[in-house]
Amino acid sequence: MLSTEPAMDFNVKKLASDAGNFFTRAVQFTEEKLGQAEKTELDPHLENLIARADCTKNWTEKILRQTEVLLQPNPSARIEEFIYDKLEKKLPSKTTNAELLGQYMLEAASEFGPATPYGSTLITVGEYQKRLGGAEREFLQTSAATFLTPLRNFLEGDWRTISKERRLLENRRLDLDICKARLKKAKQAEAKAAAAPDFQETRPRNYVLSASASALLSEEVDKAEHELRVAQTEFDRQAEVTRLLLEGISSTHLNHQRCLQDFAEAQATYYAQCHHYMQDLQRELNRCANAVGGPHPSAACPDPVSSALLSGPSSPGSTVPSTSSSQRPSTLAMEQMQLPVTGTRKAKVLYDYDAHDTSELSLLADELITVYTVPGMDPDWLIGERGNEKGKVPVTYLELLS
Repeated sequence: MLSTEPAMDFNVKKLASDAGNFFTRAVQFTEEKLGQAEKTELDPHLENLIARADCTKNWTEKILRQTEVLLQPNPSARIEEFIYDKLEKKLPSKTTNAELLGQYMLEAASEFGPATPYGSTLITVGEYQKRLGGAEREFLQTSAATFLTPLRNFLEGDWRTISKERRLLENRRLDLDICKARLKKAKQAEAKAAAAPDFQETRPRNYVLSASASALLSEEVDKAEHELRVAQTEFDRQAEVTRLLLEGISSTHLNHQRCLQDFAEAQATYYAQCHHYMQDLQRELNRCANAVGGPHPSAACPDPVSSALLSGPSSPGSTVPSTSSSQRPSTLAMEQMQLPVTGTRKAKVLYDYDAHDTSELSLLADELITVYTVPGMDPDWLIGERGNEKGKVPVTYLELLS
């Protein structure tokens, strides 16, 4: 059977040594706070890097917390997401509030009757609410992946490493100042002994004791100087390691800048989708309202289910083959085309757009078209021309050029 006494003895010695180091560091730190001990100041460049890193950490925490509140206002849901993240498990996909509202509207329509005006309107609005909810879920997922996750990775990864190395640097600094104080005391004792020799003593024994004491003091000074050199070397090495890590904060800023751009792009896409969906919803509701007094209102109002089930900002709805609904916009478009224009200019198309009827013009992203307006026209729309093709186009899909 192997003996464990040497290992236990080593652990006890190491524990005692660590406890001794902790105690001497605590004494040095306390004396520095009370102004009773000298403190080695860090290099000004290193001090600036530390202050910059602390500022980065503090503002990253605040931005992260507030973004989480923006994306998920419910505190309970945020706690649940936090727990799943710590357990490294994927959070189950949840229905958004808009999707839930849309589902309730569809269920209500089935109770009131899909063929009734109220039921048909419920179906139309409900389907668009579900599409808004789907866009919101996609926005939340994109924001979490491109913005929240990089910020968390910095706080839980890079910052923890920096904090660890900074604690080591502080310990090395305390050890260095302890060695400086120890050397100072040893030199003072040696100088005091050399300044007041006992010449009155004539007995040989006293000369022997005095020489022995002088040799001990000299040995103590040499030992303190050696410990100081070792402590200075370790402090310099740790300061260099810490400096390199802190200079990496500049790369962190660049990474967070790219994340901010991705987050802003995700927001722009989400709000553009919402605006586009609501424009489509308003058009469908207006068509239904205008057809209420007609002989066949059900034919004049487009099928809400078939038009709203289409997804994506480029194809938010479909045209219903209805004689009255297709002829009237075409007539209106022809009347508008005959009105005098107020000035033409070029425009760049930002997103694909599918025309909903013959009065509108389909668009392709990045193409250039000529646009102008006519008196009495909806300010959210312009007349667009591409070669021999002409029709209404939404302003939100365009970047007007000078």
